[in-house]
Amino acid sequence: MISTAIRVARVGSAAELAAAALMILGYPALMLAALVPSIPAFAAAALVAYLADHYLHRKGSYLINRLSKVRAGLSIRFLIRQLLLILLLARLSHADDLIFYGAVACFIAFYGLQAPHGALVTLIRNRRKMPVATRNVDLKSRIRIPDAPSQFLLHRSAEKMLHLDLFAVVGILVSAHLDASAAGFAGMCLTIGLGVLYVLVLTPYVRGRKVPPKAEVVLAAVDDWLAGYKPETVLYFSGSKDSAYQVNMWLETMEQLESRPLILLRERVILNNLAPTTVPVICVPGGVHLMNMDLSTVRVALYAANVGKNIHLLRVPTMKHVFIGHGDSDKLASVNPFSKVYDEVWTAGRAGRDRYAIADVGVRDDDIVEVGRPQLAPIQGWQGVPEGRIPTVLYAPTWEGWDGNPGNTSIVLAGENIVKKLVAADPPVRVLYKPHPFTGTVSKRAGAAHQRITALVEKAAAQRAGDPRFTADAKAMAQAKAELARIEARLAELAGPVGERGDEAEATRDGVVDVARHREVARLRAEWNDAYWRSFPSYEHRVITGAEPRLYDCFNVSDAMVSDISSVVSDFIASGKPYAVTDSGELGAEEFKRQNTAVRAATILTNSAAELGELLAAVRDPAGDPLAADRVELKRYLLGPDEPASIQQFNNAVTDLAVKAEARNVGQQARLSGEDGGLAGAVPGPRTATAGDPDGVNAG
Repeated sequence: MISTAIRVARVGSAAELAAAALMILGYPALMLAALVPSIPAFAAAALVAYLADHYLHRKGSYLINRLSKVRAGLSIRFLIRQLLLILLLARLSHADDLIFYGAVACFIAFYGLQAPHGALVTLIRNRRKMPVATRNVDLKSRIRIPDAPSQFLLHRSAEKMLHLDLFAVVGILVSAHLDASAAGFAGMCLTIGLGVLYVLVLTPYVRGRKVPPKAEVVLAAVDDWLAGYKPETVLYFSGSKDSAYQVNMWLETMEQLESRPLILLRERVILNNLAPTTVPVICVPGGVHLMNMDLSTVRVALYAANVGKNIHLLRVPTMKHVFIGHGDSDKLASVNPFSKVYDEVWTAGRAGRDRYAIADVGVRDDDIVEVGRPQLAPIQGWQGVPEGRIPTVLYAPTWEGWDGNPGNTSIVLAGENIVKKLVAADPPVRVLYKPHPFTGTVSKRAGAAHQRITALVEKAAAQRAGDPRFTADAKAMAQAKAELARIEARLAELAGPVGERGDEAEATRDGVVDVARHREVARLRAEWNDAYWRSFPSYEHRVITGAEPRLYDCFNVSDAMVSDISSVVSDFIASGKPYAVTDSGELGAEEFKRQNTAVRAATILTNSAAELGELLAAVRDPAGDPLAADRVELKRYLLGPDEPASIQQFNNAVTDLAVKAEARNVGQQARLSGEDGGLAGAVPGPRTATAGDPDGVNAG
């Protein structure tokens, strides 16, 4: 019943549900206390309403966000409490007293302060929003970007301003209880005084030297930096907050490029979720700003996703455009017809080339280049289950997708069967469950299945903890946990206090990475991963969500995997370990293999998961694994040869394409030099921005 109420109210937990109920019930209780009248009851109800409201705001509750849509927003809720306090004074026969008129005047004046306060906060945020935001770009020496106001003043500013009424409310209640007006007027003076002070403190940040330079000055500084840096290879990305992983997976590859790299982002939310990197990053939300940017030295542009905003860079002919994607799988997205707009499509191995040939979507075979998967370098090979440890099986299903196809994910129809059989396996195995971060975002059935699977794994873990057959080295785990705490403390120290990170303008000014610190963080994260797996028993079932530990870290501690048709399968094949893929669409094993290259060396599971025994047998007896040779052959077909290293193949492809781009540009210049000067404007370069559509969709 509680879970149903949580789902209906769109809150995240029973605590949020209780807070929401208390907040809503607090207002009838306040009215009743005012009408009775009862000062203690009113004070108690007001306290509950304030605390519940504040808690829900801190949690970012969906319910709180929706209240404003039904005219019950934050300001209205505070106003109602204040009106009910006025009603209480009237019912207590204070309507003719000075405290009554003082309270009315105080709350009117207090609400009068909300307008300048809100206007200042909005103006400060707008003026400090940069036309571009950067990381690892030296703008500090080129333009003056002043410090932002303290985050204490801007973060949740409306709530902080409104809560200043507490001094007046408490003072008035004390005055009513003691029948003396001094406390009430003191509280009202504090409320108005602090409100005025809040406005005065913000005022300097909307004028003079505390305001960042105008857009054209910032853009000129960026162009000046670009002219000095001369980027040669660009990674371009646009997407939603949840798609940041698609660009993050390429950061290490960009750091290893032999040409000068640059990352171009289109959404601020992606920049905020970008993993640390030493590569220069420029976030350009406006299409016009991007098209006016001087990228004349860039010869190769890499695209990790097919999105509409790609057109803003694809229109530039002086660079060659390459689709590199964000994974290698047999999903339809891997042969998107949109791919034919690029000069080349880079795939991991021969399989990617063959997919396009079979799909016949207009991508020419000559335009496909096999470059391997540089990101797979951290994935370790398999030498069998270490002696003294039970096998570990990773269940890593993909999400449900947008189209409702039952073959997209195993989590709905087969997930529980898979996990039940794994946790009941004899001889025993350990289960790691790592769901896709998008799971449940489209399908409620998928979200519910995920919750049930999580409960299954956690229940099995609790049962195993009490099983005398399983013992752990408590001392070693305690040492690992202490090591984790030390590493996390150091990582937090390196990250800096959350409250002192400033805003976008400050991050742009100061966002040049400390290379030594960056390397230390990378080393500490590797140490953290090692300590994490040692901090609990090697037989303990576990649900793994969030960014850490990473998927590849889960690969390395696992001896086998169960998954679905996704890039996860292709990546896991790099390990050479046994794996199983679920035929959730019930195509049948032969047809499933025919349609999906990556499963040709897999154990094929039906939705009943009856075939799991074959996978477990291969893990327990590698010498008798009938699919071992097939996995070696399939690995080469999907991911390319082991030599030369994939990063070298990738660098070679960048170099070759850059030569083609330069040859094209030289040829164009030669042709243009024989024509009249009227064609010179056809060559892209820095231009002056013109007024018009901010997204540039109407630009020529």
